[in-house]
Amino acid sequence: MRAMTTPDPFVQPEDPTAADAIIAIGDELAVFDDWMDRYQYIIELGRKLPPFPDAWADDAHRVPGCQSRVWMEATPRGGKLYFAGVSDAAIVSGLVALLLRVYSGRSPEEIAETDPVFLKDLGLLEALSTSRGNGIAAMARRVRNVAAQEAARV
Repeated sequence: MRAMTTPDPFVQPEDPTAADAIIAIGDELAVFDDWMDRYQYIIELGRKLPPFPDAWADDAHRVPGCQSRVWMEATPRGGKLYFAGVSDAAIVSGLVALLLRVYSGRSPEEIAETDPVFLKDLGLLEALSTSRGNGIAAMARRVRNVAAQEAARV
């Protein structure tokens, strides 16, 4: 009898660099003519996130400043940081997926060098309510703070 293996909850990078991920996301969003279609696409991305362990859906993993509940976890592996995340709101899980596509599997230095201004450049912040925009900014801050702490430890 084979032991059950739990899937890795951490997002693996699809693109060679954070900059490449931002370009790819921009290209993917540009396919859609209106924001309703883009929202649907973002929601689909959230559904494809790796399963987030229930044990991590606690206050220690919660990202403050988000209108919806958002939980994140990070782990260093081979000089890079990998992130896991999820939200109780479908659109926010999609935003988590976009953020982790850019930042997960990158070095702390690359994370620090990748300004979350791309969220504004892609039109994501303007398309969201103010509270959702503040929430995604809080998620980006969390990722960058973890990277700064990791860089300081090394």
